[in-house]
Amino acid sequence: MGRPRLFAAVSSGAMDSMVNRYTAAKKVRNDDAYTPGGKAAARPDRAVIAYTAAVKGAFRGLPVVIGGIEASLRRLAHYDFWSDRVRRSILVDAKADLLVYGMGELALTTIARRAASGEAPVTMTDIPGTASFAPGSVPDAVILPGFDRVCADPATYNEAFRLAAAEQRPQGRPLLQDQGGRQVLVQPPARPLSGAELDRLYQLPFSRRPHPGYREEIPAYQQIRFSITTHRGCYGGCAFCAITAHQGKTIQSRSIESIHAEVDQLAAHPDFRGTVTDLGGPTANMYGTACGAGAGGRDCRRESCLFPRRCPHLRAEGRSAVALLRKIRGISHVRHLFVASGVRYDLLETQADYFAELLDHHVGGLLKIAPESTVPQITAVMRKPGPEALLAFLEFYRQRSARNGKRQGVVPYLIAGHPGCRLEDMVEVALFLKRNGLRVEQVQEFTPTPGTLATCIYYSGVDPFTGQSLHVPRSPRERRLQKALLLWHRPEVRGDILEALKLCRRESVAGELLGAGGGKGGRKNRGRQR
Repeated sequence: MGRPRLFAAVSSGAMDSMVNRYTAAKKVRNDDAYTPGGKAAARPDRAVIAYTAAVKGAFRGLPVVIGGIEASLRRLAHYDFWSDRVRRSILVDAKADLLVYGMGELALTTIARRAASGEAPVTMTDIPGTASFAPGSVPDAVILPGFDRVCADPATYNEAFRLAAAEQRPQGRPLLQDQGGRQVLVQPPARPLSGAELDRLYQLPFSRRPHPGYREEIPAYQQIRFSITTHRGCYGGCAFCAITAHQGKTIQSRSIESIHAEVDQLAAHPDFRGTVTDLGGPTANMYGTACGAGAGGRDCRRESCLFPRRCPHLRAEGRSAVALLRKIRGISHVRHLFVASGVRYDLLETQADYFAELLDHHVGGLLKIAPESTVPQITAVMRKPGPEALLAFLEFYRQRSARNGKRQGVVPYLIAGHPGCRLEDMVEVALFLKRNGLRVEQVQEFTPTPGTLATCIYYSGVDPFTGQSLHVPRSPRERRLQKALLLWHRPEVRGDILEALKLCRRESVAGELLGAGGGKGGRKNRGRQR
C-alpha cells in the first residue's frame, strides 16, 4: 500500500491473535477459521505489536493508532496467560501513538478529523474511548497502582482491576497508570451509539465479501455471510466474557427498517437461497431492551443488569424482538429465518412471547443456551443464572416443542476449569446433565483472556470484589477430568470419569452416571496423568 495520509490504523482482526493461535492447554491449533483455506499460523503471535512494528518500519514517522479486541483488552497492565506474567499496556509494548478501545467509531472519526486539521494523534489525550501517553499530571484521574506494583503483588493487581472497573462507563473518570516511567492515560468509554447512528453505520456500502485477493474459502466467512447483526452490547456481565468490556452493557439496537434493508441486500447476493442463518447479536433476545430509569440511569454503576438480581429498571419485555422476527419472516425472499445466536433464558419470565415465537418459527432443531455451570456457587462466581432458571426454561422449551409436534433439542455450553470450580462441583454438574437428559457435544476449557474478571481471579486466586479466596483449576489433570465429566455420555472418557469419581470419593454415583456396570472397566489414558 502507499503511505497513509493521516495515520495507520492497526488491528489484529475480529479475534485475539493469541486465543486464535493457541488452545486452552497452550498448544498450537491445527486450523484458523479466519484464514483462507482454514490454514493455521498465518498471523504472528501478539499480532498488534508485530503489525505496528511492520508499519513503523515501512513508513518512518507515520503515526500509528491501534485498536480492535486485542488492543482494547490490553490497554492497562494485564495478566498474560501465555507467558504467565503481567505485561505492560499494549500501547507501551507496541510503541503506538494512540489506542482506541471498544467499538471505536466515535473515537476513530474524531481522531481522523483532528489529524486532518494538523493535530498529531500522540497529542490527542482527551478523546473518550482512547488510551494515550499522559503529557503531565491529570488532576481528575483515578491513579491506579503502577505496573511494577501489580507485577509484584496479586492483591495490588486486584486493587487496580477493581478501581478500573468502577470507571467503565461514559460518565466515569479517567484512569492513570505508571508503566515503568511512562504514564498511560485511559479516558472513559465512548458513549453508546444512538439507533439512528447505528442505522447510518449499516447503510455504508460494505461489500459483505472477503478481500478479492483471497482465493480460498474462509471458514468463518462461510458461517456468517448470510447472518445479520441486530444490535450490540450485553448487560449480562459474565465474569469470563469480554463482550461487555468491549461493546458496553448498553443495548444499541438497529431499527427494523435498517435490518429489512440489509435483508434486501442479501437477496441480491448470487449465492443467497432464501435462508438467513442468524438474526442476532451478542445475546439475541436483548434486542430492543433498555434501561427504564431515564436520565437517572445514565450514571449507573452496576456492571450487570441481571446479576446478582435483575435490576428493577430493566425493560426487557421482548416486544421489539417479536416484532422484528415477524417482520423479517414476512419478507417474500426469506424462506427460512434462524436465530443461531445465544439467548439468555433467565429472561423467560418477561419474554414468554418472544420465546414462543422463537421456538415456533426460528430454531433449526437445536437451540444454543449457555448455562456454563449448574452449581449455584459456581454460577455466582461466573455471574450467570442458577439452575432454577435453567430448569424453568427447559420445562417451557419441551412443552412448547411437544405442542408444536417438533423434536427440538438444546445445545448447552459449559465451561471446564473456570476459577472457583472444583472437581467435586463438576460431578454435580454431570449428574444434573444426566438427570435432565442434556448431552454436551463440545466443552469449552476456560482460557484466561486479558481484561476479564475471571482472568483476574485466575491470576490472584481471589475475587477482587468480594475478597473471597477461590480454587483455581490449573493442573492439566484436573482440567482434563473436569472436561470428561461434562462429556458423561461418551464411552471414550469413561476411565477419566471413574478416576474423577474416585478422587472425589463419589464412586457411589458411577452407576447412575454411567449406567449398568458403571463402576467397572473404562479406558484410562495413563500417559496423560500428571
